[in-house]
Amino acid sequence: MADILASLRSLMASQSPPLDALLVPSEDYHQSEYVSARDKRREFVSGFTGSAGLALITKNDARLWTDGRYFLQATQQLSDQWKLMRIGEDPPLDVWMSDNLQKEAAIGIDPWCVSVDTAQRWERAFAKKNQKLVQTSTNLVDEIWKNRPPAEINPAVDHPLEFAGRSVAEKLKALREKLSSEKARGIIITALDEVAWLYNIRGSDVSYSPVVHAFAIVTLNSAFLYVDKRKVSSKVSSSLQANGIEVREYGAVSSDAAMLASNQLDQATGVNFGQNGVCQNDTCDNDLIWVDPASCCYALFSKLDANKVLLQQSPLALAKALKNPVELDGLKNAHIRDGAAVVQYLVWLDKQMQEIYGASGYFLEGEVTSKKIPETMKLTEVSVSDKLEGFRASKEHFRGLSFPTISSVGPNAAIIHYSPQAKTCAELDPNSIYLFDSGAQYLDGTTDITRTVHFGKPSAHEKACYTSVLKGHIALGNARFPNGTNGYSLDILARIPLWRYGLDYRHGTGHGIGSYLNVHEGPHQISFRPQARNVPLQVSMTVTDAEVITNRIRKFLFPEPGYYEDGNFGIRLENVLVIKEADTEFNFGDKGYLSFEHITWAPYQIKLIDLSILTPEEIQWLNRYHSKCREILAPYLDKNEMEWLKKATEPVSA
Repeated sequence: MADILASLRSLMASQSPPLDALLVPSEDYHQSEYVSARDKRREFVSGFTGSAGLALITKNDARLWTDGRYFLQATQQLSDQWKLMRIGEDPPLDVWMSDNLQKEAAIGIDPWCVSVDTAQRWERAFAKKNQKLVQTSTNLVDEIWKNRPPAEINPAVDHPLEFAGRSVAEKLKALREKLSSEKARGIIITALDEVAWLYNIRGSDVSYSPVVHAFAIVTLNSAFLYVDKRKVSSKVSSSLQANGIEVREYGAVSSDAAMLASNQLDQATGVNFGQNGVCQNDTCDNDLIWVDPASCCYALFSKLDANKVLLQQSPLALAKALKNPVELDGLKNAHIRDGAAVVQYLVWLDKQMQEIYGASGYFLEGEVTSKKIPETMKLTEVSVSDKLEGFRASKEHFRGLSFPTISSVGPNAAIIHYSPQAKTCAELDPNSIYLFDSGAQYLDGTTDITRTVHFGKPSAHEKACYTSVLKGHIALGNARFPNGTNGYSLDILARIPLWRYGLDYRHGTGHGIGSYLNVHEGPHQISFRPQARNVPLQVSMTVTDAEVITNRIRKFLFPEPGYYEDGNFGIRLENVLVIKEADTEFNFGDKGYLSFEHITWAPYQIKLIDLSILTPEEIQWLNRYHSKCREILAPYLDKNEMEWLKKATEPVSA
């Protein structure tokens, strides 16, 4: 790591002007959350493998900013060459740089890896001391990364209408109508999932996300896809061409953005599909270029006339989030198959924990019978997560995982986005909590589910924590709220049961989920963060209901001094919900009311629940949910698995 920093600092000094600092973000050219191996530049320079973070390298210092999901992980992974900066606790990066770097400092960025709004925010902060944001002509990390993984040529594929639910022609027509209404004559689309959704294509360029590395430009009269042409088969090319989409090389987007700015792009191609669009023969008054400031890189924005740019969230973000009936049906079916895989996994794991470790198992609370276990029989966080993937892989339409499985035992479960590695992962422990947060990509939908279990004898404290999480999970899932309500307003519902004990969690509560696309999807979210106010929750959106406790502050919960240690366990429960119209007795203000429908099906572990803490209404909900689990999953389970599920979902009472 020291050699990497030394090489970077040498390269920084050789720039013109010499750089006083270099920023290395997590994102790729498309501002993606998950990136390909060759785009993991921040991971390469810092050693931190989390999906979110920003590295700053100065002449004498190296710092990494990340959010609460990754505090523990970053502490473990960063070398002593680095200092961790905790977002929400330490000064924000732009404030720290403005305060700590000298006047007129030159701060380097690769403009392809930084969004417009981030670059502009930094420029405003740096202006106080005449500090300058310098766009490097090449990525400096790439220059020193000797064994950087090569670019892969993975084929793009058509996403059939039977799964997409809307044709490309319909989507382009709606997009052009939106452009016209906003006085825009074109849009640059940079988010990979938006390109894939708009053109009904999928790929495998990024692990866990079925997307293709590509840009798109759509004008009122034409449409373009910028992609390595080696990825586009004649069949896909014909489909795109039939919808008036011209395929161009990936790197051509830069020059074409400049041509779009000068209103020469349509004329240069000679392509005119006005009959499919809104305007013909350049008779429109529209003169703006639409750019999403959160996803468009600064490099492309710099090609445009800033006075003629509409900096506004992409219209595709909301259009993609509002699932059509075919997508909703697909998501529900995918979650049923996925739920069956999770139950099959629990049945298998329950048996293994009893036979190998002498555990009392999923249902009983007896003491563990000590056994000497041969090395070849031991279960690890990785080996069991591989087994879970195997159960999913046997299901129809399976295409891979939707994110790296978080398979975590005991203290590792307190690391919110823990990623077990085969050489260093923990062995399963029947005396500890086991948390698994996982999901899959199916042709008809994307899944995300978390369950927390114990195969030994959970403590009263562990039960109280689990039950508090479950109460928040139920409260949010049962919410009814008027149209126009945003996720910021609902976030508190999940936290109140935790707050009663002085507990909380550092991340948002819910995120949207894609339709065979990204597992984390906006623009809506349920969170305490201000951006959750931006978009109201609407019918046909999906959102997760995920509550969590990490045991890092549990010594404040119960008067048992010295028994609990920081990082002992974590608890998380997560289902995917669909927003639907609510059937309410009244309709105050004629607003219309909304509610949630659960589409995730897997049991909650009864022995981890302190039933005395649940209200009669919560117990009724639990029994009703478990009854639906039995009914919905029955066709997908064999006799033994079904018997296990029946036992796991038996009705309970206080």
